[in-house]
Amino acid sequence: MKKIALLILTASSLFMGCATDTGTGALLGGGIGALAGQAIGKDTKSTLLGAGAGAAVGGLIGNERDKAKKP
Repeated sequence: MKKIALLILTASSLFMGCATDTGTGALLGGGIGALAGQAIGKDTKSTLLGAGAGAAVGGLIGNERDKAKKP
């Protein structure tokens, strides 16, 4: 499981140059959520649920930041 979480976190850091805050937020949220899910549940299901929830929340926050940047 630690390998999966590390892989998600590494992929997130590789895509930090995403053109939008929505994409960046989703990637970071997914990575952080996967780590939190693994730490709490210590199984694959928890890791995937955490990644999904984190990506959704991160994407929503990033989307709001994108909206705020538009003139």
